[in-house]
Amino acid sequence: MNKKVHFTDVTLRDGQQSLLATRVRTEDLLPAAKKLDKAGFWSLEVWGGATFDVCLRYLKEDPWERLRKFKEATPNTKLEMLLRGQNVVGYRHYADDVVEAFVEKSAENGIDVFRIFDALNDVRNMETAIKTAKKVGKIVKGVLSYTISPVHTIEYFVNIAKQLKDLGVDIISIKDQAGILSPKIAYDLTVALKEEVKLPVHLHAQTTAAMAEMTYLKAAEAGVDIIDTDVSTWSWLTAHPAVETITYVLKEFGYEVDLDLDIIQEVAEYLKEVRKKYKKYDTADKWPDSQVLIHQIPGGMMSNFINQLRENDALDKLDEVKKEVARVREDLGYPPLVTP
Repeated sequence: MNKKVHFTDVTLRDGQQSLLATRVRTEDLLPAAKKLDKAGFWSLEVWGGATFDVCLRYLKEDPWERLRKFKEATPNTKLEMLLRGQNVVGYRHYADDVVEAFVEKSAENGIDVFRIFDALNDVRNMETAIKTAKKVGKIVKGVLSYTISPVHTIEYFVNIAKQLKDLGVDIISIKDQAGILSPKIAYDLTVALKEEVKLPVHLHAQTTAAMAEMTYLKAAEAGVDIIDTDVSTWSWLTAHPAVETITYVLKEFGYEVDLDLDIIQEVAEYLKEVRKKYKKYDTADKWPDSQVLIHQIPGGMMSNFINQLRENDALDKLDEVKKEVARVREDLGYPPLVTP
């Protein structure tokens, strides 16, 4: 028997952010959360990312009340959030005292695991959030925002990971927000992190380019500890691999996976019906986007991006915009394309 692979479910945060422009209301998410709590996941990512902004701006919901309801619904499973370092859940840098207060209140209201990143992989912008989360006794995943460029080598990412370890993170998280991490690089990077940083490794990948399932298998071979998945009916395309499929494949290769697929199937049936309710926002192409290897726009950004273009009567400009993004990114020195 090979090692155990743990799973984080991201359906209720990044799954709906990537496929449904983050527009799913709390009342439609809670029944799924209650069932997923009994399915055996290492954690459930339910908060952070764009959810805070969208709750306030579009849904007219209280994001803090959403978090408290999730906590009440999931007594058996750790709750996780995606935090943008010094940007918190916003689109600019905030003062240290704001970051500290936000992390403290997030922990107080139910977050157990903080997945903390900076859009430019600048560890200085992650330091305050990491130290505060550790001070209040929570688990921290220090994130490497993956991108492809002449600058972003295996050595580059290992160096960032070492800096994150020095800050006290518990887990190194590879964040492939655009779905461009190839199976080979995933294997090589995971091996390098395990050998040189010696912390557990978590992998998050979108399926935009249809590589993530292969990427997960090679990462498991290299010793990855935790992977992110969605329930099948809210998976794939600009979202993430289906938990049912990955579970089957890993078990066939001899990995230990402790998930209750009967419960997950019940959730899949429920979410299939919920998705119909939000068809207005279900706008992603129904096929893989190989262009993502060039433009590198993340899945969670793409669904919101398409919706905004449609609202401005400019959806016909999408291909042109993708090409321009690639040109501008090169001009700016190859920043990872991730919020903000």
